[in-house]
Amino acid sequence: MRESGQASIEFVAVVPLLVAAVFAAAQVLAAGAARELADHAAEAGAIALLQGSDPASSARDAVPGWARGRVAVRVDGRRVRVRLRPRAFLPALGGMLEATGVADAGPAPR
Repeated sequence: MRESGQASIEFVAVVPLLVAAVFAAAQVLAAGAARELADHAAEAGAIALLQGSDPASSARDAVPGWARGRVAVRVDGRRVRVRLRPRAFLPALGGMLEATGVADAGPAPR
């Protein structure tokens, strides 16, 4: 009887650690997805520059709906920079894990 009580106490002590590990892994995955999305959006903006379209609008359109309010696009000449904050369990983490993607449309046409 005492052994089962000890096992229950150990299980209860380990559960918060397991939950924290799951949240940490999910946050790492969200940060990785934000990085990929930022790179993709920057490339979409650079392609729009080459095609004579609006690069900022194209970059924003390249991210999924959940990320539209978390994206910032800056166009400097032929370079497109996209910053994207991932979803975070703690709001302060979103800013710390912000991803940046940069794409260059190449030299200016003559």
